[in-house]
Amino acid sequence: MIETERLRLRPWRPEDLDPFAAMSADPEVMRHFPELLAREEAAAHIAGLVAAAASDGFGFMPVEERARGAFLGMAGLKHVGFAAPFAPAVEIGWRLARDAWGKGYATEAACAWLDYGLGALGLAEIVAFTVPANRRSRAVMERLGMVRNAEDDFDHPCLPPGHPLRPHVLYRIGRDQRRSVTK
Repeated sequence: MIETERLRLRPWRPEDLDPFAAMSADPEVMRHFPELLAREEAAAHIAGLVAAAASDGFGFMPVEERARGAFLGMAGLKHVGFAAPFAPAVEIGWRLARDAWGKGYATEAACAWLDYGLGALGLAEIVAFTVPANRRSRAVMERLGMVRNAEDDFDHPCLPPGHPLRPHVLYRIGRDQRRSVTK
């Protein structure tokens, strides 16, 4: 478990399914993902995240507001699970429920995960990626000090050619590049 000033980044619990399923079925939250998730798919997704965390010692985990104990979404680190020029690599990512947007929670959670990955885990580099139109996530990446080189941008191999979400931008940060985050 990782705690920040406002957040708790903790393992998955059974009661996380309902808010995770609701978030994963929200068209606005899932705008930059290939599809909405039905409840059963959300449950399977959580099971996969739990298994990956058990295997790797880290993963995408719930973001909980410390003051109220409210489920806000998920954030974390995981191994890139597809062939790409930048892989093998560890990616950082986040997905928050819409009512948690605009409050700095994604940046706060990602900051904690970056510190953990580049510090305690001793990773030399962490990557993040999204579709070019996902300005909110790209802004978080930039606040974290991650850097994009357009030559690293790629077509996501899990999506078919011509799919509107296939083009992705790639951001990176190395241990020696980590600095204070600008809110």
